[in-house]
Amino acid sequence: MNTNTAICASGVVYLYPGTRALDNVSFDITRGSVTALAGPNGAGKTTLLRCLAGLDRPLSGSITVAGINVLEEPRLAHARIGYLSDFFGLYDALTVRQGLSHAASANGVSDAKLATTVNETATRLDIADRLEQRCSTLSRGLRQRVAIGQAIVHAPEVVLLDEPASGLDPEARHALATLFTRLKNEGMTLVVSSHILAELDEYSTHMLVLRSGRLIEHRPLGSASAKNGGQHIRVRLAHPHANLKQSLAALSGVRILECRTLDALLDVDGGTGEQSATLRALVNAGVPVSSFAEEHENLHQSYLRTVQPDVRPQ
Repeated sequence: MNTNTAICASGVVYLYPGTRALDNVSFDITRGSVTALAGPNGAGKTTLLRCLAGLDRPLSGSITVAGINVLEEPRLAHARIGYLSDFFGLYDALTVRQGLSHAASANGVSDAKLATTVNETATRLDIADRLEQRCSTLSRGLRQRVAIGQAIVHAPEVVLLDEPASGLDPEARHALATLFTRLKNEGMTLVVSSHILAELDEYSTHMLVLRSGRLIEHRPLGSASAKNGGQHIRVRLAHPHANLKQSLAALSGVRILECRTLDALLDVDGGTGEQSATLRALVNAGVPVSSFAEEHENLHQSYLRTVQPDVRPQ
């Protein structure tokens, strides 16, 4: 396995009675990335996360996380993995400090480092003032923070999160996005599953899409033309131009994706130099350009383009 690879899954097959939940799934995930795990209900997302976490054992295939074979050495792998399930539970009778301490000890944090580790985790999650409060008294948002704290308290290399923002209000969702960005910047590798793709836009670097247990897409995010090294440019006109399509077709290194009366979407090869040359050529051709700017695809549009390749999201 490449030293820059945090997760490697190869030929993973998982069966439920009458259902192939994972069907020969293979992929590599780069260290320090945040992968948005997407797909419809029943696609196999939760099953995949549980297999990666060493909680479910697939029928066949191999899984390596942080350099550890999860299927052969699950306990060793657990020390390097943080996992938050969709239906997480807390020990309501415990205080926040006790819950974090228990999770840290269970994942190999030494007694000598326990207090410091718990305090640092609580500070990172803005729950330091709740350490002596019982978990049963916490709001949904605070319970979610404690659960995430329990998943990362042992400083894992890989964090797997299943619907982490479920039930949170917009402010709490934004705080969660900020936290995940911070964890990525600190070198952790995250895989985050969510039905609400818009909430993953702020911090995801890659997208992995499952459908009916099969992997149908795994790629970096960015502009929609990232695969071919170009940029999508939206050209808007001040007024209609009779020869717009012909003028666009004459441009070098440009593909026309859309062409309408007052705007067009282009795939322009290269970087800012090529974009500048394209704009100059349009102006010289008499096209009344009112704006010329990169257009980036959001995660929802990227997902739709994956599952509906012949339909371009508007």
